[in-house]
Amino acid sequence: MARGKISDGDSRAVSAESTVEDLSVETSLRPGSFGEYVGQAKTTENLKVFVQAARQRGESLDHVLFCGPPGLGKTTLAHVIANEMEVGIVISSGPAIERKGDLAGILTNLKKNDVFFIDEIHRLPRVVEENLYPSMEDFCFDYIVGEGPSARNLRLNLPRFTLVGATTRTALLSSPLRNRFGVVCHLEFYPASDLARIIARSAQILGLDLHEDGALEISERSRGTPRVANRLLRRVRDFAQVLGDGSIDRHVAREALDRLEVDGLGLDKMDHRILSAIIEKFKGGPVGVEAIAASVAEERETIEDVFEPYLLQLGLLLRTPRGRKATAKAYEHLGYDLTRQQTELL
Repeated sequence: MARGKISDGDSRAVSAESTVEDLSVETSLRPGSFGEYVGQAKTTENLKVFVQAARQRGESLDHVLFCGPPGLGKTTLAHVIANEMEVGIVISSGPAIERKGDLAGILTNLKKNDVFFIDEIHRLPRVVEENLYPSMEDFCFDYIVGEGPSARNLRLNLPRFTLVGATTRTALLSSPLRNRFGVVCHLEFYPASDLARIIARSAQILGLDLHEDGALEISERSRGTPRVANRLLRRVRDFAQVLGDGSIDRHVAREALDRLEVDGLGLDKMDHRILSAIIEKFKGGPVGVEAIAASVAEERETIEDVFEPYLLQLGLLLRTPRGRKATAKAYEHLGYDLTRQQTELL
């Protein structure tokens, strides 16, 4: 079989819906230090200073909040901070900490200067969040012993620790919780050049024969998101392995991604469905996100957290007080005639 070609005759096509990824692979691709971390230059440079200063003082790092769309490296940076501080890390998520006792169990098992990472911190129950305040400020945990007239409040001292929170919905964080973070970092979408470097590093770890133009092709369709870039790399690898000779160049990557229905801008099937629904069913908008969610059979939160940020970033979607609108760029990209539709509305 010719090098860099994908055979159309092989019926064993790799499914576009990927199976559950091997967690050991995900872990192996995760950078372990600031030196290995690619992108978010301003954020990482500042974090380096904060970490170095904390280590020189022999103190725990101040509490850190990472904000931004999914897949931009919030969890990875929490691990990097723990590694650079040479301390342990405990990982949980907002929905998993349901009761005050759950939080007490985690906090009392932390060691000095440990990192406590809470993903989706905006989803912490209010009663848990309120008990987190004294833990963050005074490093103590208040609890009540007994009931009724005999009840008394006791305070349990905690080791100094660093809380690292991650959220995709900054607006849903309560002001008291947000104000208790000493370091707030807003992560941005990655340029294709940074993603190409991430893909090249991942390919080296996975032992893949990846050409530079293949890395660029994947990076340009990765939605500015490292998690997506690594996922697409593994799917392209499958196509190259099963339908080719294992080598990944631009032609192989392009053909594989076309079969995965990921277009040149990184839009997938659901992105197209969302934009097409706004244009076809709602005359280009404005339309409420609930109506969009119902028309494409997707959860509102998923549309707002996963799909909208990138569509807004590309200028394909507008968020107005009256709802969402498709832009002229969206009409052009999807092949719709904007002038004709405007004429039909008159």
